[in-house]
Amino acid sequence: MTSRETSYDGTTIALHWLTGGLVLVLWLIGTFLEDLVPKGALRSGIWSAHFVLGFAFTGVIAMLLIWRQTKGRKLPVDNSGPLHVLAKATHLALYLLLLVIAGLGIANAFVRGVTLIGPLALPALGDPEWRRLLTHWHGLAANVLMVVAAFHTAAALIHHYLWHDTVLRRILPGRASSAPYERF
Repeated sequence: MTSRETSYDGTTIALHWLTGGLVLVLWLIGTFLEDLVPKGALRSGIWSAHFVLGFAFTGVIAMLLIWRQTKGRKLPVDNSGPLHVLAKATHLALYLLLLVIAGLGIANAFVRGVTLIGPLALPALGDPEWRRLLTHWHGLAANVLMVVAAFHTAAALIHHYLWHDTVLRRILPGRASSAPYERF
């Protein structure tokens, strides 16, 4: 196997880790901000940052999905059995949850009419009664995503530390080859 067949391309790797980082930061803010920061300007500013990062997250997800379907490198499958089916199902669940969370977050931002940066604010659209329901479903989907992401992470670590294969290494930063992008 050549080096271009053993790792994903740099764009895929960057978008993968950027997505993971944004998911973690957004989940931490959404889960713990109310408990850690008293009401006031600081909490409002952090919520604004949450919404801004949420819109950035939506853009990163869109770029990742488009990239993976167009120019992203496809690697050969090591195991086409039940573990591959489970891996595909897990990735599908991750992508669907990412899209659901982004959609609910955007809907919530517009229903609330949130302030993003400085004087930049979204208009309040829709019924204000939707706030609680959208917040609930957005948070629930985020929690489910974290469970699926933890499973995804555990599987990668099992591959790396127990099975000693290349599944984790091929998505690590710094592993992308400079070979032309190729789809397998």
